[in-house]
Amino acid sequence: MSPWWSLPLVAALAWWLTGAMRRYALSRQLLDIPNARSSHTTPTPRGGGVAIVTSFLLAVPWLAASGIVHWRSAWALLGAGAGCALLGFLDDHGHIAARWRLLGHFAAAGWTLYWLGGAPPLMLFGHTLAAGWLADALVALYLVWLLNLYNFMDGIDGIAAVEAIGVCLGAAGVSLLAGCGPAGVWPPLLLAGAAAGFLVWNFPPARIFMGDAGSGFLGITLGILSLQAAFAQPRLLWSWLILLGVFVVDATFTLLRRLLRGERVYEAHRSHAYQHAARRLGRHRPVTLAVAAIDLGWLLPIAAWVAAGRLDGGVGVLIAYAPLLALAVWLRAGRPEA
Repeated sequence: MSPWWSLPLVAALAWWLTGAMRRYALSRQLLDIPNARSSHTTPTPRGGGVAIVTSFLLAVPWLAASGIVHWRSAWALLGAGAGCALLGFLDDHGHIAARWRLLGHFAAAGWTLYWLGGAPPLMLFGHTLAAGWLADALVALYLVWLLNLYNFMDGIDGIAAVEAIGVCLGAAGVSLLAGCGPAGVWPPLLLAGAAAGFLVWNFPPARIFMGDAGSGFLGITLGILSLQAAFAQPRLLWSWLILLGVFVVDATFTLLRRLLRGERVYEAHRSHAYQHAARRLGRHRPVTLAVAAIDLGWLLPIAAWVAAGRLDGGVGVLIAYAPLLALAVWLRAGRPEA
């Protein structure tokens, strides 16, 4: 089967499965009930992210069997992705203590490092830093943080799916620019297709939410794909970090501010920049569309410049993140509601 045919198939499967998950959630009364910390006002089914998980992971063995990706990369995606999705699915249906979730997240990071053979080399200011135990530890923290920040940022309609689509389309483009070939292009394209199928149901006003199963899966999967890109071309890790800038800056800045105030950072809240923006505008849609515009209009050109070797990755991150940080400050990220 041609890779091009797999894209609409994955998107169509995700669309169909999301509808099936919505019916399942309604029959089991798996509803996200609005409360003081919610950004929605209507009880809404949750757990639709399972459709993204299923449709993408079904495509991964085909990518490996076709020779597009290495089987070790496939096992990293399958094991870590399925494990985080299952953990999130169980949490969606009940409650798992934060310490056990965190343990599961580090187990997924360890699984990834095992199958990828450790951390990739990192290019910084023109020098390639060799991998080692310290690099492995940093990569594990990176994967766990990316997984959790994606969960934190899934708070308004469509934002997590739109971010995944924007990042994946941008990543496929910069991989082509860096000459990485099909292995750097097709996994993010298929993940974008799965997210697009789900987005049909989740675009504001959402008819179903993603849930922890989907957001955790997207976080760990994007992290793994960024590491695989870095093995092909070290500077591509910086391009991925640039493309993920909206979520990285908002989540990290908000967390640091809440930590400095002594708040319990694992508790639900509505102090992210995107949540403040949604309340100011009174709607989710303009904020979600603004994220797409920033991803493609601002972050993608910088990521492409880095991928082409015309800008150092560290410098590119600083340039890309500076206005995002200013925007987070202006939107009062990390501060309680006025």
